[in-house]
Parts: sequence; C-alpha cells; structure tokens
Amino acid sequence: MATNLGTIQRMTAADPALTTWPVLNWDIFCKVVDNYGDLGVSWRLCRDLASRGQRVRLWVDDASALRWMAPLGCAGVEVRAWTQPLSLQGVAAGEVLVEAFGCEIAPEFIATNAYKQRAGGNKVAWINLEYLSAEAYVERSHGLSSPVLRGPGAGLTKHFFYPGFTPRTGGLLREPDLLQRQARFDRTVWLRQHGIEWRPGEQVVSLFCYEPDVLPQLLDQLATQAASTRLLVTPGRASAAAQSAIERKNRLDPSWNMGGTLSISYLPALDQIDFDHLLWSCDLNFVRGEDSLVRALWAGRPLVWQIYPQHDDAHHDKLEAFLDAIDAPASLRRFHRTWNNIDPGPLEALALPAWGLAIQAARARLLQQPDLVGQLLEFVNTLRA
Repeated sequence: MATNLGTIQRMTAADPALTTWPVLNWDIFCKVVDNYGDLGVSWRLCRDLASRGQRVRLWVDDASALRWMAPLGCAGVEVRAWTQPLSLQGVAAGEVLVEAFGCEIAPEFIATNAYKQRAGGNKVAWINLEYLSAEAYVERSHGLSSPVLRGPGAGLTKHFFYPGFTPRTGGLLREPDLLQRQARFDRTVWLRQHGIEWRPGEQVVSLFCYEPDVLPQLLDQLATQAASTRLLVTPGRASAAAQSAIERKNRLDPSWNMGGTLSISYLPALDQIDFDHLLWSCDLNFVRGEDSLVRALWAGRPLVWQIYPQHDDAHHDKLEAFLDAIDAPASLRRFHRTWNNIDPGPLEALALPAWGLAIQAARARLLQQPDLVGQLLEFVNTLRA
C-alpha cells in the first residue's frame, strides 16, 4: 500500500531539525553523470547527516571532484569507491540505504541488505532521493512506497523522497547553522582573500552557467550600465563560454567595453563552503543545476537559473514551475526564458530591486518549512519503528 509522507509529517508538530534521532549507519550511492551536480548534492547530504551525529558511507563511481569540492573531507563521512563488482570486504550493511537520483545500486549490496533484514536484523530503510522540482507531481509522489518484486531485493520496499518547495514535499537541504554563518559573513574580507578589491558602489555578479546563447547580450548590458560591475566567473564551462564570447566581441567591436565599466575576474575551483561565500558576496547570481540553485535561494540575492536542458524540452515546464514557486515578477520570467533559450529575446533589462524582493520573499517562505535532512531523519525513523 502506498504511503504519502504528507500524512507522516502531520503526526508530529516538532521541528525535525531540533529532534535528537538514533545514530544510524547510512549507505548513500551516487553516480556522477556529468557536471558533478549529483555528487555536489550527495556530498552536502552526507555532510549534513554527519553534522547531526549520523554515520555515513558515500559510494561514488568517480570521487575525483571531491578533491576540490571537499578537500578536507568531513568527520563522520567515509568515501568508498563504487567499483564493478563492488568490494564489500569488511563492510557491514547499514540501517539506511539511499540511491541518489535513481541510480541503480550494486545488486550485491542490495543482496547484503536483504539478507540482513530476512535474518531478523533491524529493518533497512531504502530511500530513492529524487531530483528537485516544483512541479505538481512532486507532492503526489513524495513518500510513496514501491515494493521490490524481483531481483536480490525482492520482498523489500523502496520509498521515494522528493525535495521540493512546499510543505508537502521533502524540502531543501539547509544546515541548521546556515543563518548564523551568513550573519557573521563579511564579503569585503572574503573578496580580498581571493584577490578581489571590491569598491563600495561596485556591483558584484557571479557567473556559473553552461553556454547560454545570449551571454554576449549580458556582457553588453553589464558594460553599458551606469554603475561599474565586477563579474566573477567560475571555472569550467562558464569560464570557457565567457572567454569565447569576450574574444569574439573584442574581434568584432574592440570598443564594446572601452569605458572599463565591466571588470572580469576568473575564479579558481571553490569548495562547497567557499561557493556559498561567493553567492553571499554577490548582488546577482547566475547559477545552473540543482545544488547551486538551492544555495542561491538561501543567499537571498537576485538570481537567474540556467536549468539543465533536456532533449524533449521537459525542462521548459520545470522552469515555469520554479518561477511560479518563487512568485517571480514578469521581468524575471522573461529574462529566464531568454537565458534558457526558450524565447528568442532580446534579453530583458536587469531589474535587481524587484527580483531581490521576490527572492527574499521566497526565501522567507522556504525558511518556515522543515529542512530536507530533518525530514529525512524523521521519515527513516518512522519507517523503522
């Protein structure tokens, strides 16, 4: 019988983030598809669980990005190579099994967990952590159970856990001390530590994107504003796209930034903590994918999201659902549609005061909802009761 988590959430009025839960052993599986977004979300999940006293093993097929994403590791989190076949020597099955974003967990590991449960040990909670979306199906699907009918896990039950933007979803990743850390943050100091001398009155913009067709238009906008702008470009695809656009503009119109209104700084790879600091330092954040979108929302600054494009254009509806969820003003909607190559443009003029009010209001609503890890701990302990 399917169970919806919305019912379970209403069983307690306590904030899950403030509850002390039994210490459990978590096995979280992640496959790196591309751009390291899956690993970024999985690592934040692991860190947050460990900070609340849980013991976590992260199984990942390509952990190389953790060298810059999390160079110091995290106490309470053990990173294991997801090899084929999977090496289980010295590994005891945990109480919680999480497959991030529907990855197919190694069958030998499923068999180990199934044996443990059938042998009369503690019940294993098997969670499929899904992708973030604001679409209506998320509320309907969140918390639903799916009996496993065949394979080594036959007889077990998998439950779907959906992040989301409403109280009837799993919420968003948010560390308990996030607001306190933001309150102590000094952007002038952080920028100076990264070799950027910020001048009062200078607009600071971050660029973390794929290859938007209208990037040259954005550069023109920033270069022709009355106020000077410092564009902070993240490494990888964003840096390559910016350099290509600037090279072409310099070749076709060498005077496009003759006044020097736009200054550009190319950043090194930032770990997750410093990526948050980047977003907190900026007056406007261009972000992409799932993890950076959530972090930009918590930053509370105007943001523009480049959604991961899908071949069947399913991302169009997903983008519109997000814009509805944050009650985006018309100008921000038009900018998003052009930035994401949905509408031809031209690119809407930046309207940061109106965009900032919308993001601040959305952030305030989201802060009233329980965070994802708190809800996940509550859900797992309910399943195991």
